[in-house]
Amino acid sequence: MFTLRIERSFSAAHAIEIRGTREPLHGHDWGVVAEVAGPALDPDGMLVDFHAVEASLDRILGRFHNRNLNDTSPFDRVNPTAELVARHVADALAPELPAGVRLRAVSVREAPGCTATFAPPGGAP
Repeated sequence: MFTLRIERSFSAAHAIEIRGTREPLHGHDWGVVAEVAGPALDPDGMLVDFHAVEASLDRILGRFHNRNLNDTSPFDRVNPTAELVARHVADALAPELPAGVRLRAVSVREAPGCTATFAPPGGAP
């Protein structure tokens, strides 16, 4: 099994609701790591081109860069926690991967030492 980790980042603000109370709006430099895996390499000796996954992540994350997540879909309806950001990125990225490549996990670092990871059901082992 081959595994690749692709790292990107974006800057955005959010205010999450915790037990019915909304915290003050504040910003983060969010770090995102997508981990993809598959059993076979292509004829060029790659699982998938890093640049292709980077481009997909940049498109997905670009909607959030320098924005208030609370005002940006889907987080205008969903609490913009790191966990839910990770799930959203995973759900958007998985269908863009080539055949034979599976999304193992997406991790979102909200602040140093604070990372949430979403591993989709049926993802790569």
